Amino acid sequence: MQVLRQLEPWQHPDLLVGTNTCDDAGVFRLSDDLALVQTADFFPPLVDDPFTFGRIAAANALSDVYAMGGAPLTALNLVGFPDNVLPLEILVEILRGGADAVRAAGAVIVGGHSVRDSEIKYGLAVTGRVHPQRILTNAGAQPGDVLVLTKPIGSGVLCSAAKSGKLPETDLAEAIAVMSALNKPGCDAAVKIGVNACTDITGYGLVGHVFEMVEASNVTIVLETAEIPLLARTLEFARLGLLTRTHRTTRSFVGERLEVADKVEPALAGVLMDAQTSGGLLLSVPAKRCDALIGELQRGGAICAAVVGLVAAPTTVRVRLR
Repeated sequence: MQVLRQLEPWQHPDLLVGTNTCDDAGVFRLSDDLALVQTADFFPPLVDDPFTFGRIAAANALSDVYAMGGAPLTALNLVGFPDNVLPLEILVEILRGGADAVRAAGAVIVGGHSVRDSEIKYGLAVTGRVHPQRILTNAGAQPGDVLVLTKPIGSGVLCSAAKSGKLPETDLAEAIAVMSALNKPGCDAAVKIGVNACTDITGYGLVGHVFEMVEASNVTIVLETAEIPLLARTLEFARLGLLTRTHRTTRSFVGERLEVADKVEPALAGVLMDAQTSGGLLLSVPAKRCDALIGELQRGGAICAAVVGLVAAPTTVRVRLR
């Protein structure tokens, strides 16, 4: 975003969501009842198994469409691969894993592009559809709303622990299941019940994406840290310092606009600022609809439906951890 601020923003009467609110995807209107949702995401492997990596990377990219209230339609594979070093069978399995997630989303892979790279990278460019009047964005949170999270936090810490050799990859089963799961149940529930704002929790961590929501919505958000669900052993490894560098970047960027209560353990605060991969949706819902949303999430098979905070009127402090 620091780079985009230096560029002239695109202006077009049918560009319904662009880059100005740091939303999860762009939205372009084709007609009164149809708009395209477009996004792209790719990254290096988090796990050793190629199929699992492909599935996670694809779920992560598809999530941006779900975060806008959309339905994925098509996807393009984005590949960086050292074919002069590694056997192509590895790439076949990565693409097979990605296709598995796209198929589960009801979408179609229509092609893609690959380049020779010194490091494996994989992801998708995804196009989805949404009704122009039913778009979910991060810009509609209202004071009095309740915040509901649909997946637990901790994938960044656990993947770091696995890479450092402190956690066998066989013990990543819970994290892999969470990262591989599509955010369709959260999207379906949010659209059916009606929420004011939505974002998915990925590379900027929970605090980073919450900060984008408060800036776009002009509110303050209070996170109840004791209520935020964590993957097993997340705090254990966070206390050993096994966080990604994102937690420092987020802390520096948000600066004095973040307030951390004295009772909040530093390791936990670090986890909440740490990068997540294919994390859940954070839904800002009017309090009177919260129970209905939680019920719909549970019926739809969301991994969790945790009330993790509330939205308040704007102050100089934008995000409070208490």
